[in-house]
Amino acid sequence: MTPKIVTVFNNKGGVGKTTLTYHLAHALGELGKRVLLIDLDPQCNLTIVALEMEAIHEIWTAEDNFIEDFANARDETGAVGFSQMLEKPRSIHFTLKPAEDGTAEIETLPPPAILKDNVHIIPGRLTLHLFEAKIGERWSGIYQGDPLSIRTATRIRTLAHEYAKTHGYEIVILDTSPSLGALNRHLLSLADGFMIPCSPDLFSVYGIKNIGDALRTWRKQFESIFHFLSDQKRSNFPEKFVRFMGYTIYNAKRYSNYENNLNLAKAHHNYAKQIPETIANSIDKQNRLPLQGLLEHSIGDNAIIHSHNTFPSMSQKYHMPMWELPDCGILDPEDRSTIAGNQRRYRDTKGDYEKFATDFVGRLALL
Repeated sequence: MTPKIVTVFNNKGGVGKTTLTYHLAHALGELGKRVLLIDLDPQCNLTIVALEMEAIHEIWTAEDNFIEDFANARDETGAVGFSQMLEKPRSIHFTLKPAEDGTAEIETLPPPAILKDNVHIIPGRLTLHLFEAKIGERWSGIYQGDPLSIRTATRIRTLAHEYAKTHGYEIVILDTSPSLGALNRHLLSLADGFMIPCSPDLFSVYGIKNIGDALRTWRKQFESIFHFLSDQKRSNFPEKFVRFMGYTIYNAKRYSNYENNLNLAKAHHNYAKQIPETIANSIDKQNRLPLQGLLEHSIGDNAIIHSHNTFPSMSQKYHMPMWELPDCGILDPEDRSTIAGNQRRYRDTKGDYEKFATDFVGRLALL
């Protein structure tokens, strides 16, 4: 199966990207879509939300020697020990390490960690900055058609396709850091689509302008690269340059006393209404889906634009979507009354995210 690869990105932190990505994946799973999350943010926030700390520690500790020197660690572990390592979930940096070190790729991909029947994740790792540094070092080699440089640049996309072929994923979502560095240049440019979660503030508006400028530059760079590459080497890259699927305002403060279409506090509404125009002026039409109404409203209309207050913190604590908390049966005594008192609002988040996910799926079909 060939999946659609989508990057969730904003050139600004603190916009709720991790919460959005985690809940979008679960809502897609509820709609029957098979989804793989890959945590490519070196801060690993998505991994921390999705998995227990003990599970993360177990994954990372077993990999330490491989991150230092993959080939040497593989020899020291032995064939049986290495095979046993590949039977358990491994971080994305472990799986990328052969490309980083320029050694032979592993023959069998380690399984992802299972969050739900339809929702799996390849965990992140704090050492991923080492892979980003190697991407930067080998960037110029792509222009000369150097096989290792091309392999390093396209390995994440290749892995997404290989995992989809094995596990039947329809959608692969790449979580990213807020930077416009070498790693995110590749995660954005080599995906099929991307979306931008925005806080309704000045910084998100400027972040969108930066994204538009970067995409313009990166598109020219990749067009130059493709001009020099043979058809065989060109096939490692996507046929089309990534396209913008839409945006969502996120974590906006609800304030019903102001009469505006988004039901936002005045300060938030002032910035929220600037976002569509900023996107229209900053992201070239050729880098956007040809979708009528793409910029008229957030993905899913207004379904998830308002803040959920402390709900995401509870979700993170129990490693499950907000809507599952009232019925999960494992709440600590000090949280039971808080969640029980708001149980209807917790459950309502499921419908909101499914509306968002349904719109998202419709846009995927246009990529």
